[in-house]
Amino acid sequence: MARSSTLYSKDCRDCRYLVARPRHARGTALGGKPVAPTTRILSREEQFAFTRDGFLVVGGLASPKTCAGLLEVIESELRDQRGAIEYEADLGYEGAPSSRQSAGGKTIRRLRQACDRHPLFASWAADPRLLGCLAQLLGPELVLPLAHHNCVMTKQPQFSSRTAWHQDFRYWSFQRPELISAWLALGPETADNGALEIVPGSHALKLDSDRFDQQAFFRNDLPENRELLENRRMVTLEPGDVLLFHCLALHAAGPNRTDDTKYSVVFTYRPEDNPPSPGSRSASGGELSEFPSSAASTESPEATETPEDRS
Repeated sequence: MARSSTLYSKDCRDCRYLVARPRHARGTALGGKPVAPTTRILSREEQFAFTRDGFLVVGGLASPKTCAGLLEVIESELRDQRGAIEYEADLGYEGAPSSRQSAGGKTIRRLRQACDRHPLFASWAADPRLLGCLAQLLGPELVLPLAHHNCVMTKQPQFSSRTAWHQDFRYWSFQRPELISAWLALGPETADNGALEIVPGSHALKLDSDRFDQQAFFRNDLPENRELLENRRMVTLEPGDVLLFHCLALHAAGPNRTDDTKYSVVFTYRPEDNPPSPGSRSASGGELSEFPSSAASTESPEATETPEDRS
């Protein structure tokens, strides 16, 4: 095989069976504009690891300034409680308050519609370092659906819940299961504060619908499911690390047992030729396919003017 960086053939219809073929790594992304020469390039080993496991941690992809700028915006949004907000009590997951009127009922789980909140979010979503990694895994023409993720996960102390095992794609409607989510840690993510757990290789398994409950959660009462979950891996992250994971990867997260809120910014990407099903919720939120005008910098707020997922 040629020594040039490899991307996956778009002739293959399922990310579980992607075939590597040589392609120039610069490519184009989000509106056909060239990926910057400073793009982070995944090694062959990293690409193979993602194909094998269904996830990959790219360490230090976001700079400390980028993380600090995003945190400043998020803390302001939380104080003012602007925009679309999801509360822990709304979902009824294990450990969540029973209602918004009960103790901890106003604990925020997620700030939705991140790209509408501040230009820094759209800037990070179009960051060449991030797009460079995604282009190597999905192909050079990338689209960001705004109906799914496009959020800040705010796992708060005391009243945060546990998210049961699930596959994101079971809640989405696209032509093919070829989407990757990019999970940016803005602080340490550990077992104590509810880091994600993933079952390596689960994206490549054929899991029948009867192994999931009516809410599309992976059933833990089945021996074959419990056996599979024994292979789970805790994904610990440091500030600036990005977890890339396949839309069919089984994942879950525990509650936050620390005294500090855990913040994560999450976006999901698809290849241009993998559109949402017409009339579905996946098609309802619009999409980002061009670099925003503010994409030149995600370093600080001063640098710019001013539907349900399970993860």
